[in-house]
Amino acid sequence: MVSQYRCVKMKAVILAAGYGTRLLRDLHTHKNEQFRHLIGIPKPLLPIGECPLISYWVDALEATEISEVIVVTNDYYHNNFKEWAQKYKSVTLINDGSSSNEDRLGAVSCLQLAIDKIKVNDHILVIGGDTLFYEDFHLKDVIRRFQSLYKDNASANLVLSYTCKDEETRKYGILETDEDQRVRALREKPSPTDTTSRQADAPLEEKDAPGHFLSWLVNRNPVYVYQISGRFDVGNLESYITCDRYFQEKIKNLPNYLQ
Repeated sequence: MVSQYRCVKMKAVILAAGYGTRLLRDLHTHKNEQFRHLIGIPKPLLPIGECPLISYWVDALEATEISEVIVVTNDYYHNNFKEWAQKYKSVTLINDGSSSNEDRLGAVSCLQLAIDKIKVNDHILVIGGDTLFYEDFHLKDVIRRFQSLYKDNASANLVLSYTCKDEETRKYGILETDEDQRVRALREKPSPTDTTSRQADAPLEEKDAPGHFLSWLVNRNPVYVYQISGRFDVGNLESYITCDRYFQEKIKNLPNYLQ
C-alpha cells in the first residue's frame, strides 16, 4: 500500500515484527527433519530460493529512487535482523520492544511507530515482511501509477489487490471499486453472496489488521486499486514450501525480480 504524506519523496516501511506462530508450530510437529533448521528464523529472513525473503524487497527498493528502507522488527528477533542488515546501507531497523506474540503491537501500530521514530513526512510504501509476488509484478510500475494519481490528487492512496475465488471471500477483506478503480467500500470477510467483488486485500485479524486502517482511510481520502496476479503469504510450512519451490523453479534465473 502506498500512503500519501506531505513531501514528494518516498520511503519504504517493511513490517517484520511478527512471531510466525503457525509456522513455528508446523516446524515443531512436522515429521520430516528437513525443515528443522528453520526453527528460530523469523519469517522475513526465511531462505526463499537464493536469498532471505526480505532481501528480494530491499534489492528491488534500492533499484528505485526510494531513499530509505525502514524495517520494523521485535526485540525477540532484533539481533537476527541486525546481522542481516549489515549488507544494506539503506536499511534502518526499528525495534518495537515486544518479546512475544502476546504483547506484539500489530501491523498498524508498528507502522505508526516507524512514522514517529523516523519522523517520516514523505510518501510511504508499506510492505508485509512475509509477502512476495509472482514474477510479473514490477515495483516501478506501481510507483509510476501512484505518481500519476498524485498529480491529479495530492491526497490519493494506492493499494494492491488480486482476484480471489468465491469460496475465499470469507478469508479476506474485499475491496469494492468503481469504474475508475477507486475503492468505495471494504467488506470484512463477506459471504460470496454479500458482494460481487472478488478483489482481495489481506486477511483481517483484530490486532494485525491493516484492513481496519484501510476502512477508515477510504472514508476520508481517495484510495485506488492496483491489480496484481497473485501473491505468496508465507504463514505456515505448507505456504513456505510452495513459495520456495516456485522461486527455485521460476525466479532463480530471473534478473530484476520485483523491480
